[in-house]
Amino acid sequence: MQLHADIKLMLFSQIADLPGATVISRQADEVEVRHLLTDSRSLHFPQQTLFIAIKGPSHDGHHYLENLFHQGVRHFVVEDESFLTTEIKKSSSIIKTNSGLRFLQSMAAYKRSLFHIPVLAITGSNAKTIIKEWIWQMLHTDCAMVRSPKSYNSQLGVPLSVWEMEGYHAMAIFEAGISTYHEMEHLRDVIQPVDGIFTNIGTAHDQGFKSQPDKIKEKLKLFTHVEHLVYCKDHTAIDVEVQAQQIPSFTWSRKDSSVDVYIAKKERESNGWKLELSIQGQAQHIHIPFSDEASVENAMHAITYLVLFGYSIEDIAPRVARLEPVHMRLELKNGINSTVLIDDSYNNDLMGLSLALDFATQHRRALPLTLILSDVLQSGLPPEELYKSIAELLQSKKVTQLIGIGPLFSSFAKVFPPSTQLFSDTTHFLKAFDFTSLRNELILLKGARSFGFEAITQRVEEKVHGTRFEIDLDALVHNLNYYRSIAKPGTKIMGMVKAFAYGSGSHQVAQLLQHRGIDYLAVAYADEGVVLRNYGITVPIMVLNPDRQTFDTLLRYRLEPEMYSFKILKEWIEYLEWENASSNIHLKLDTGMHRLGFEKKDLQPLLELLLLHQNRITIAGAFTHLAAADEEVWNDFTEMQLKEFQSFCGLLESALGYSFLKHALNSAGIVRFPQYSFDMVRLGIGLYGVEVNGLHQDKLMNVGKLITHISQLKHIEAGETVGYSRKGKTTKATTIATIAIGYADGFDRRFSNGVGNVNVNGVLCPVIGNVCMDMTMIDVTGVEVKEGDEVIVFGDSPTLIEQSQAIGTIAYELLTGIGERVKRVFFKQ
Repeated sequence: MQLHADIKLMLFSQIADLPGATVISRQADEVEVRHLLTDSRSLHFPQQTLFIAIKGPSHDGHHYLENLFHQGVRHFVVEDESFLTTEIKKSSSIIKTNSGLRFLQSMAAYKRSLFHIPVLAITGSNAKTIIKEWIWQMLHTDCAMVRSPKSYNSQLGVPLSVWEMEGYHAMAIFEAGISTYHEMEHLRDVIQPVDGIFTNIGTAHDQGFKSQPDKIKEKLKLFTHVEHLVYCKDHTAIDVEVQAQQIPSFTWSRKDSSVDVYIAKKERESNGWKLELSIQGQAQHIHIPFSDEASVENAMHAITYLVLFGYSIEDIAPRVARLEPVHMRLELKNGINSTVLIDDSYNNDLMGLSLALDFATQHRRALPLTLILSDVLQSGLPPEELYKSIAELLQSKKVTQLIGIGPLFSSFAKVFPPSTQLFSDTTHFLKAFDFTSLRNELILLKGARSFGFEAITQRVEEKVHGTRFEIDLDALVHNLNYYRSIAKPGTKIMGMVKAFAYGSGSHQVAQLLQHRGIDYLAVAYADEGVVLRNYGITVPIMVLNPDRQTFDTLLRYRLEPEMYSFKILKEWIEYLEWENASSNIHLKLDTGMHRLGFEKKDLQPLLELLLLHQNRITIAGAFTHLAAADEEVWNDFTEMQLKEFQSFCGLLESALGYSFLKHALNSAGIVRFPQYSFDMVRLGIGLYGVEVNGLHQDKLMNVGKLITHISQLKHIEAGETVGYSRKGKTTKATTIATIAIGYADGFDRRFSNGVGNVNVNGVLCPVIGNVCMDMTMIDVTGVEVKEGDEVIVFGDSPTLIEQSQAIGTIAYELLTGIGERVKRVFFKQ
């Protein structure tokens, strides 16, 4: 493969000449636009950045124009001129367009059209990212390649990925994903693929299509003009449509020997699979270093593409043997000496480093930021330019301390601050570095695979219980945006982070919600609010259960108490008088729950008290609690509650002379009664992936996965018993696995004696005997298993809902019951 001829970076004048652009002002046409920005929080190099203000269903980029201008950005694309100040117009180059998203795609499409290199597009329901990364692993030593970072495959992610193409790149690989009709055409025009891979077809995004054939047809629009489409001919539904559209193809199969690459024989080996392939009638052998069937299929897509690309099996085989698992997620966890660790120790490139630093900024608070970074390999940039760019990036993100590992860091030490610590390799670092110096700071680990940063992770990660609860931050954001989309436009959202954020970790979830523009947070007790304030949470926080002993805390940390009775309200007013202070409060109105709150009969004395002390208290909000919003049989009662609340609030506002936030809907109510969104809704269990109505569970993503491991295996005979009170009895020769979780960790005793099942290597295995405090025994007879294997307590299968139903409880109880000694690991793809 030959390197592509140099292509100059895009100038603002070129962008201004694109269709759909109306130039409002031009100040510096010949400035090179190196970086496109759609998220104001990810600004790194303002002088070389073009900000595209996009209006979305829940965010509007125009609100950040002035802030970005003051940070040095001077190039903008807008949809709405009214947000432009005179100062911005006078000093900036500005383009107006009807759609910021479509113009972003047009810019990327234009830049893509300047390249005449192999461009591979990958789509399908699953494994796009894995196949992309494996092809990159096999080819990146041959030429400079650009690829989608992480899983950037959306209408926004694809053009941002394509924009990263530079003159030194000799090949490009981009993912493309869609969720409904008429999306793929836009991605096709941006990517302009030469070849394609269609991985498979599954149930993901089924709700966006009338049928599976429709979904296949939409995905195939990506490949309208390709020279070759690689796919597995065994996927009959895909094959039928490819043949109908006469798309040129290059196929593989396990069943059909007429394909280009045929698996003639497959033998399991101790460390994977040995395949006999038939390619153009010639028998070839190759080893796949993974034991699961999904990995075999993913590897075959990559192998088939390399065969198409002209590589021989003799050349492909050693590349496949070196394939490594794809870890595409940032993990946030506790480290040694009160540090917080962000682990991204599996890959390292400039764009990935930028994304990791953005994530670190989101969770940094006031902590110092230490970056442990390996040499950046195979970037394609000249090393001096690359390391200068890294230094500028670290300066823009205010990295406190840099620890560089690798020989190139030493070669370019002059571009980094004098305080930078440099080590020749990971072994040298582990031996020479003083780990006691890491204390009360945020540590970001970012390393190329060859540097083996897993050893550093082991050294700096806090050693706790082997059972862990994984929280998917991307899924949490997806769920937040889903509820935003069904509430009335403009409705504020209060995120419920009480009870340790439903077991998920309060301050980590709160930091994400604040980053995503949440309007309010709610906690049960004042000390929970203090934790959030100490972690840098600045949004308003409502406290549901205030008491006299915490009044000092409420005032000191700017927490807004719920007032539900005359007693607590009078005590709070008395306290404010004593402190000569004032406060926002939230009135709890009882419209039928009959738990806490003022009733309609309390209206007159309540008004008298509020009016008498207007100088001390302001009603920030009033709310009620729905008793049965998730049960259709009580619809009339819920409607009565909502109308009663509306009437109650109207009387209060009329008498007080001002308006306040009104909120009644919980997660169930947002789905079933969106017409009563009022000013704000309270999002609790739905945020964490549980649609309690059972109406739209397919629209939510699973947020949490509880994982443990097998401590020991035992083989026992028929007639033996297992566990306390000899409750588990075997009727045949049985293999028992003891797993490292018990009722002290939140695995309820009601799961005992076959009621509960857990997932071991894809097989649901029943609990045998009683659940113990710290351990549980399960029946793994007939399952391929070994000590140390992971066990999924709940996640994709079994789900949290399935587990809660098995013991006759609700998902809330299982989530909030996960023990504090269970390690929380937060990750982002």
